[in-house]
Amino acid sequence: MKKKLPPLNWLRSFEVSARYLNFTQAAQELNMTQAAVSQQIKGLEAQLGTQLFKRLPRGLELTKSGRAYVPIVHESIERLAEVTDELFGQGQTRPLTIRSSLIFFTTWLAPRLGRFRKAHPEVNLRLPTNIWAENLDRESDMEIRYGMGDWPGMQCDRLTWDYLIPVCSPSLLSTPVPLITPNQLANYTLLHVDGYNEGWAYWLNKTGFQHIDSSQGIHFDTLISAFEMAKSGEGIALGRSSLIKEMTSTGQLVAPFEQKLPTSEAFYLLSSNKGFDHPHAELFRAWILEEVEQAKSHWAH
Repeated sequence: MKKKLPPLNWLRSFEVSARYLNFTQAAQELNMTQAAVSQQIKGLEAQLGTQLFKRLPRGLELTKSGRAYVPIVHESIERLAEVTDELFGQGQTRPLTIRSSLIFFTTWLAPRLGRFRKAHPEVNLRLPTNIWAENLDRESDMEIRYGMGDWPGMQCDRLTWDYLIPVCSPSLLSTPVPLITPNQLANYTLLHVDGYNEGWAYWLNKTGFQHIDSSQGIHFDTLISAFEMAKSGEGIALGRSSLIKEMTSTGQLVAPFEQKLPTSEAFYLLSSNKGFDHPHAELFRAWILEEVEQAKSHWAH
């Protein structure tokens, strides 16, 4: 059976006493009385069932057990102090945690995030990603999610106004029979992404090409995978205009058709409708909504 872990203050008294080999000097550092330090060491020795110090006329000497124990205790206390400072230091404010859709983070948020950090260097960020989630998890202060903006109990700020645009590798436009019309989609692999309501079936029906079989192709759980396959010339992905701007401007992907369809779904910034717990959450919300306003004019093209 494992021994019960000794109280942290006992271990701290042991670590400091081992450095000074003197209870009086240890008591001065710990802002305690010499008798209190001595009593804690006795308690620690009693719990461990072994003597840690030899009491000498002019100080202390570590026993064999004490010499073996002290480096581990010292390292543990140092590590605990480092982690405490890392997580709660500099004003005692924990990092602002914003959980984001992976595709939105990589294509939209990450290229802009440097501006937030430059404007607010005092804000520590934690940016985990997710694919699909139903509820705002307890560790997140805010979340960026794709959908219709109808999540109960949430404040939902819309971030994107997208067009659905088929995209593919430029190589598909330079084949002996280049891809130039949606009627040719029956001869190509459609790249689907689970979780989006407005997918290939929606686009084909709305643009008048419902005779194309929308069920064929490959399914993914994130647009990142679909875009990578499209770049490789392995199929046609259905892009959102706010996410593909950089890839189309650099020629990694092209839009082979004129047809584009406005989408009802969008990315939203979610937070509790009961208000923000984190003091920096409103700073981030104001910043990202300003970025959205600046980007709106580009999304329509």
